[in-house]
Amino acid sequence: MATLEDLSKCVISGNVAKAKKLTQELIDAGVAPLDIINQGLIAGMNVVGVRFKNGEMFVPEVMVAAKAMSQGIEMVKPLIAETDMPSEGKVLLGTVKGDLHDIGKNLVGIMLESRGFTVIDIGIDRSPEDFIKAIKEHQPDIMGMSALLTTTMLHMKDTIELMKEEGLGHVKAIVGGAPISQDFADEVGADGYAPDAASAVDLCKSLLGK
Repeated sequence: MATLEDLSKCVISGNVAKAKKLTQELIDAGVAPLDIINQGLIAGMNVVGVRFKNGEMFVPEVMVAAKAMSQGIEMVKPLIAETDMPSEGKVLLGTVKGDLHDIGKNLVGIMLESRGFTVIDIGIDRSPEDFIKAIKEHQPDIMGMSALLTTTMLHMKDTIELMKEEGLGHVKAIVGGAPISQDFADEVGADGYAPDAASAVDLCKSLLGK
C-alpha cells in the first residue's frame, strides 16, 4: 500500500502521474485528507524548497514538483471543508506594468502555497491601479510585486505610493526580481525584499510574525 513517504518522494522527483495515483490510493485507504496534504504532498515540496535554495534543484525541476503537489492537492481539496484548511496568511502577487515575466513570480506563489499561504496571483503587466483594485477586493496581508526589467521596476514605487494614498498602508509590500536590491526596496518604501523564492517565504513569515 502507498505511504505518505512514497507520496512525498513522488513530489520531490516530479512524477505527476504517480503522485496522482498514490494520492487516490491514500484517499481510498481512508487516510485523513489533511495528512495527505501536509505529511505527503507539502512535506515533499518542503524538501524541494530546501534543495532549490541550496542550488541542488533548478527551476524546471521545481515547476514539475509543484505540478505533482498541486494536482494531488486538487484531488484532496473536495474532501476538506474550507474552514479546516489552515492558512498562514494571504499574499497577493503580480508582475508590474510593462513586464511580461512570470517565472519568478510563479515560483514564489508555488513556494508560498506549499507553506500554507493563500495566494492570489493577478498575473503580468499590472498597473498600480490594478494592484490597488485587487488589494481592495481580496484584502491580503501582503502584496508582492515582481519585475525583471530595469525600465519597469519604477512602477513598484508608483504602486506603493498609491497604496498609501488609498489608505492601504497596513498591507505589507514586498518586491523581487533580477534588477531589484535591498537598497531599491528601501528607496521605494517597500516593507521587504527577497532575492529568491525560498527567501520570499521566510520574508512573508517574518513580516506576519510567524
